Amino acid sequence: MRLACLGLALLLASPALAQEGDARAGRRLAGGRCAVCHGNDGIAVQPDAPNLAGQNPAYLSAQLRAFRDKARLHEQMNLMAADLTEADIANLAAWYAAIEVTATPPAR
Repeated sequence: MRLACLGLALLLASPALAQEGDARAGRRLAGGRCAVCHGNDGIAVQPDAPNLAGQNPAYLSAQLRAFRDKARLHEQMNLMAADLTEADIANLAAWYAAIEVTATPPAR
């Protein structure tokens, strides 16, 4: 158990994973690359695309890396992520994470 926790801590401390992004740079990149499916504000405009607004940046970064490296297969996303740098990924994750999302649960 301790070894697993230590391994996770070392993984999270990795510079590539710990890189903080620039939300403004991410916004510029997302507008030309992601908005067609995921919307300008991270609310999907395509019925089969997920909303990205308010998403956890570590999760977004991991998914973008998986698409880029073809560890996660999706034809369109593999093409879109193929040339993303670590800085691009951090910036995109920062942009989508910075978008505030509110939720209203249905009445009981």
